[in-house]
Amino acid sequence: MSLTGRGTRKKKSSLLRKLMVLIVILLVILLAVIALWYLLAGRLPKPIPTPPGPERPNAQPASCPDVQVVVVPGTWESSPTDDPYNPTANPASLMLNVSRPLQEQFEPSRADVYTVPYVAQFSNPIAFPPDGQQSYNNSRGAGTAATNDILIRRHAECPLTSFLLTGFSQGAVIAGDVASSIGAGDGPVPADLVLGVGLIADGRRDPAAATNVGRPVTGVGAELSLAGLQIPGITMTGPRPGGFGDLTDRAVEICAPTDGICDAPAQALKPSNWIGSGLRLLEYNNNPVHAMYNSYVVDDSGTTATQWIAGWAAEKIEAAPTPAHS
Repeated sequence: MSLTGRGTRKKKSSLLRKLMVLIVILLVILLAVIALWYLLAGRLPKPIPTPPGPERPNAQPASCPDVQVVVVPGTWESSPTDDPYNPTANPASLMLNVSRPLQEQFEPSRADVYTVPYVAQFSNPIAFPPDGQQSYNNSRGAGTAATNDILIRRHAECPLTSFLLTGFSQGAVIAGDVASSIGAGDGPVPADLVLGVGLIADGRRDPAAATNVGRPVTGVGAELSLAGLQIPGITMTGPRPGGFGDLTDRAVEICAPTDGICDAPAQALKPSNWIGSGLRLLEYNNNPVHAMYNSYVVDDSGTTATQWIAGWAAEKIEAAPTPAHS
């Protein structure tokens, strides 16, 4: 064998080794970038069970409302600095059509209507450059913490006050998750103090977990449809374990047909369902129904979704007990 041949093979071997080293370095960098992507996008916080409080007194301070209404707006309809009693972050926020009528109907001493201020964002995980929005996981985690906070603070100050929870879209997921923890006995307030839970376009809607108001829909919440899917900052958590537990008989859901947030195909990721799920995608393309619940009619009387929730909440407030004052 000539020296020239051996030299050529050595050069090829050296180039191959360098190429392999380069590939390994690139793989390490790629893995580091993916890990950083997931880390920065955020994960859903684990719920922290709340220990039971002391025995309730026979009366509470006169400054306490009889009922605490907690309203959780949807994506892009709130901000962490918004005024919980006069929200202006988004003047078109759907839940204003529930909170304002209740504020007009009841004195604050009867019903304190508190709109949870939180991030309310949903970033595009593949946007480049990043779109500057908080991830769904981070936003949802912040909203859950803020919702728990008002419930914990109010119950500590006013142990006899009743509660009513309502929310839309991402806010419905948050309100529903908090209600689920309450119904399971490890939430921020006792279940017997909750008058009701009213959710519009809940991304974790399980048709069997609550009373459904309006036209029947064949699908489920998107988080049930895509259960197990994890994209940086977006975790599809599936159904709520145990549904609403002790609050099942007090939970109501409104979902418009073809709203992909709450009327998504069941088990969409199952290979045998791909064709059917793909066909349903045509229903969601350029479909504005998710933004139209203020005009979506739910009964023969022409009542819209927001009117129904506001009326339902008003009935709950009117029937709520009036605690004695100390």
